[in-house]
Amino acid sequence: MPDQYKARPDEKSGLHPRNKHRFRYDFEQLIQSCVGLARYVSPNQYQDLSIDFSDPDAVKMLNRALLTHYYHIVNWDIPAGYLCPPIPGRADYIHYLADLLASCNNNVIPIGNKIKALDIGVGANCVYPLIGHREYGWSFVGADVDPVAIRSAKKILTANAHLAEKIELRLQTNAADIYTGIIKPGEIFDVTICNPPFHTSLQEAAQGTRRKLNNLGKPASQKPVLNFGGQNAELWYPGGEEAFVRRMVEQSAQMPRQCLWYTTLISKKDNLPAIYRVLKRVGAFDVRTINMAQGQKVSRIVSWTFFNEQQQHDWALKRWKLS
Repeated sequence: MPDQYKARPDEKSGLHPRNKHRFRYDFEQLIQSCVGLARYVSPNQYQDLSIDFSDPDAVKMLNRALLTHYYHIVNWDIPAGYLCPPIPGRADYIHYLADLLASCNNNVIPIGNKIKALDIGVGANCVYPLIGHREYGWSFVGADVDPVAIRSAKKILTANAHLAEKIELRLQTNAADIYTGIIKPGEIFDVTICNPPFHTSLQEAAQGTRRKLNNLGKPASQKPVLNFGGQNAELWYPGGEEAFVRRMVEQSAQMPRQCLWYTTLISKKDNLPAIYRVLKRVGAFDVRTINMAQGQKVSRIVSWTFFNEQQQHDWALKRWKLS
C-alpha cells in the first residue's frame, strides 16, 4: 500500500498507559494478521486507511484482526446482531482493574490464574476474559442471561483450546438476578466486571442507534443498524443503567466477603449520585470512581469493597503472595 495511505501514529492519550491501542490502527499490520480485513479497508477523506464504522461486518472483522494481532485469539466470531464492542475501551477497563488490585498489593499488579475475575454479561464476544487472561493471566467466570451468547462464547473458547481451563461460562437463569445464582456459596472472586445495559427500553435503544448513524454521517432515513450491534439484554433493562447497577449493589451486599472489589462501568454521569447513595446505604467501606476516555466518549468505573484497608492488605497477602 502506498506510503501516503499509512495511518498517522497519533497517540490516543486518553487511553491507559499500558493499553496496546494507544496509537492509531496500523491497518497494514492488521491485514497481515487477518487477511479478511482487507476487503473492508480503504482510504478515508483524510487519505488514511480506515473502515466504515457504520458497517457491522467491517467492525466485526476489525475486532477479529485486533484480537488476533494483539492477543493471539484465533477464529473469533459472534452471531449477527450481537454486541461487537470496541476493543480499546474493553482493554482500558482491564488495565484499570489491574491498577485497582495493585492498590491493595503495595502497587504490584497481581498476575496469574490465581486471580479470579467475574464478568457479568460476558456476551457472545467474551472480550473481557480474552483480554484479561492474555494481559495478566487471570482466570475468569463469564455469566450471561442469554443462552445464545453463552454458546457463542463457548465456540470462541473451543477455537482457542488453551483458554478452556482459564475461562468458565455460566448461564444466569433468572433475569432479575445479577450476582445471585452465579456466585456460588463459599466461592471467592478478586474482582468483578460489568458493562451494564444503558437504555431503559427498546425504543430508547433504537433512538440511540439513530444518533450513532447521524454521528457517522449516515442519512437519517437509513434503516437503523447498530454499528456495534446488541441484543435486548445487552442494550436495555427496565429502569436503565441506574436500576441495573442499584440491583447489582444490593446483591453484592448480600455476599460482602466473597469478592474483594465489585466494579461496573457507568456511562451516564447523572446516574452517579443515586448509585453513591445506595452504596452508602448498604455499607460499602470504600468507593472509588475511575474516569476513562476513549476519543470523545467519557465513561467511568465505579468500584466498591466491603473490606477495610487492613482486610484488603490481608486478602492480597493470603491470595496473591505466590502470584
